[in-house]
Amino acid sequence: MKRHSSSCLVALMALAFLVIITSSITSVQGREHHRHHKHKMDKKKNHRHHHHHHNNGGNCTIPGSDFAPDPLPGNASYPNPTASKTFDVLSFGAKGDGVSDDSKAFLAAWKAACKIPGATVEIPSEFNFLIKPITLQGPCMPDLVLQINGAVLAPPKVGSWPKSSLFQWINFKWIHNFTIRGSGVVDGQGSQWWSPSGSDQIYQIQKKFKHIPSWKPTALRFYSSFNVTVRDIKIINSPQCHLKFDSSGGIHVDNITVSSPETSPNTDGIHLQNTRDVEIQHSNIGCGCSNVHVHHINCGPGHGISLGGLGKDKSVACVSNIVVENISLLNTLAGVRIKTWQGGMGSVKNVSFSNVQVTDVQVPVIIDQYYCDKNICKNQTMAVAISGVKYDGIVGTYTSQPVHLACSSAIPCTDVDLIDIQLKPSFRGFHQALCWNSYGKSQGPLFPSSIDSCLRRDGGYVKRIARSREHVCF
Repeated sequence: MKRHSSSCLVALMALAFLVIITSSITSVQGREHHRHHKHKMDKKKNHRHHHHHHNNGGNCTIPGSDFAPDPLPGNASYPNPTASKTFDVLSFGAKGDGVSDDSKAFLAAWKAACKIPGATVEIPSEFNFLIKPITLQGPCMPDLVLQINGAVLAPPKVGSWPKSSLFQWINFKWIHNFTIRGSGVVDGQGSQWWSPSGSDQIYQIQKKFKHIPSWKPTALRFYSSFNVTVRDIKIINSPQCHLKFDSSGGIHVDNITVSSPETSPNTDGIHLQNTRDVEIQHSNIGCGCSNVHVHHINCGPGHGISLGGLGKDKSVACVSNIVVENISLLNTLAGVRIKTWQGGMGSVKNVSFSNVQVTDVQVPVIIDQYYCDKNICKNQTMAVAISGVKYDGIVGTYTSQPVHLACSSAIPCTDVDLIDIQLKPSFRGFHQALCWNSYGKSQGPLFPSSIDSCLRRDGGYVKRIARSREHVCF
């Protein structure tokens, strides 16, 4: 009995030892397999990262989506969005030599970045990218950034522009939560648009294609876009307007420089239409819009700071709550101005221009309800009603006339305040202020003294006439 028990015990011990050995071998193999698998995955990851930076070809599809990228020019490829949120246009086939057309590469980088939250389309420094008229369209994922550190160039020849693209050069459409920023320049290369030879080409294009508009392209235009920031960049030499916002809101323009030669017939640097909640600060620009705070502007040469023209082609203009302050104007055609077309409807009210320094400005203070960009415009009785306008602290020198308030004969301007206006001629001579059908009050100091008698004192009847024209804005 003992002998049998001892044999069983030895057998059990041997079996246990075998099980332990087998388990150890299996565990070691499992760990070795895991390390080998992890090594392979790391190599793939490193390869993808290497591929992103060195652009070795091939296309990627964003994981978890049905988005398949369009074919790219040449041997360009899409960077892997999981490796980086920066989409450099050079990685999409752009040349950046200022001669090759980089429009397709720009669009490809935009489309890829548009799908990624917080992505950046990068225009790198020390390169010049020639871009034909394009539309950068949303909606995109939030917090998209266009980082312009290099130069973006428009086609320099009028004849090379497509006949359907004379509204604008770079058009942003349906963009929300978007920022343009950087140390670079957006160059409209508009000199040929301003020259006599360029005008002849424009006329020939318009004669052949009657649907083409008579105006020249805007450099950067936003349509139906919200929560947009444009800051730090420089916009130069636009064929016409430099920066325009249509049907947009939540706009912040900060520390941009807008410039073109004195010989260019450009209008205001920034134009805003049917736009709300706008702040423009620390910039060299001109502007016209509604619901705006404009401050710390250094402007000139150019057309100055303008609201309008409003009411063109009998349209409705509804502008209110405008604050323009801390402005410096040098050698401009106008200082601070409101301009409307005859025949328009609606109202401009609650507008304040304050702390404005003018130097060699033709006419520093203007309300012009007879605005016309032609030699002759038809007289019309309807007008955009203007009320509640304050000019406070307009100081400096003028070259033509200190104050020009030309209000509609049918619908007078009301509640116009002239406070602390001190304007002297730049050269010898003296010019009277001109005021027509404008009502309000003046408060010293006032120079020239003719400003004191410029405004009519208003009874309730005139105000009722003006207010009867405002109903279309309610």
